Amino acid sequence: MKRIKTGLGFDVHEFDINRKLILGGIEIPFDKGLLGHSDADALLHAICDAILGALALGDIGKHFPNNDEKYKNIDSKILLHNVNELIKTHGYEIGNIDAMLLLEKPKISPFIEAMRESIDSLIKIGIENISIKATTTETLGFVGREEGIAAMASVLLYPTEE
Repeated sequence: MKRIKTGLGFDVHEFDINRKLILGGIEIPFDKGLLGHSDADALLHAICDAILGALALGDIGKHFPNNDEKYKNIDSKILLHNVNELIKTHGYEIGNIDAMLLLEKPKISPFIEAMRESIDSLIKIGIENISIKATTTETLGFVGREEGIAAMASVLLYPTEE
């Protein structure tokens, strides 16, 4: 008997003045982006990790290693699409996603709906099942010093009807 599964994901990237800021699959206007092997979309990476964790399939680094040139500068929407296919092959569907961005700047609230729409266009669970929130760390730590961004995500998977 298949059971409902939950997963948690976390990702962090430092800022880089030579890159675009991509979060939730969209470009956010800002004077710096995030450093990473891929496009460094911390939000999509956290969601991927949450899904992979729920399925007990390891983490994003196992499936898309940062030393593999085929993933260099890859659009993280492709990674989420591939992880979503794994859900289907294991007989599950996503019930909902709850995600949190931790950053001082830029202000994310004007972009949350576009991020939710972007994610739903990839995984098709209904925008009402995708929650994205943002908070600061009140100037504490690397996020507070505006050195980077962190993202967390929780996902609920349930068995597909057979």
